[in-house]
Amino acid sequence: MIYEPREDSFLLQEQVRKFATGRVLDVGTGSGLQALAALEKTDDVEACDINLEAVEYVKSKGVKAYQSDLFEKVKGKFDLIVFNPPYLPLDEAEDEESRIVTTGGKKGHEIIERFLKEAKSYLKENGIILIVFSSLSGDVFKVLEEQNYGYEKLSEKKIFFESLYICKLRYGRDLVF
Repeated sequence: MIYEPREDSFLLQEQVRKFATGRVLDVGTGSGLQALAALEKTDDVEACDINLEAVEYVKSKGVKAYQSDLFEKVKGKFDLIVFNPPYLPLDEAEDEESRIVTTGGKKGHEIIERFLKEAKSYLKENGIILIVFSSLSGDVFKVLEEQNYGYEKLSEKKIFFESLYICKLRYGRDLVF
């Protein structure tokens, strides 16, 4: 199952088009929407996903893509890392296949927290991360602070019973945008 782009993807895509420069990595690429948006601005784009079906689909769109569990097979450092993670809390009623693309852990932010711990090692100096998450994801802003990331909220959109947030991150809380 490949994640079909929805509001969160399109909000993130707007920011990718603004900030894509240099070497870009799209983690959890899904349909490849973010990687393709980055390719509009730079030729140096890679995409990875844990889902082999997504990787093959994105490759068919002309993107350099490979299977990786977050940064497991990623090499080098990047000017921009984009992440549209699974960010919803666990719903026991949801089927296993769907959970892979929607569920970020029991609370919703566990995959985001793991990503943040690993991502700092893959950012170039002055590199940034663009990430999307939901008000249903638990206290991601607290996780950002605990992981020593400075952040700027670029956009927020209320839909139905949640708010979606797009944030720009830099490693090191003291860094100013």
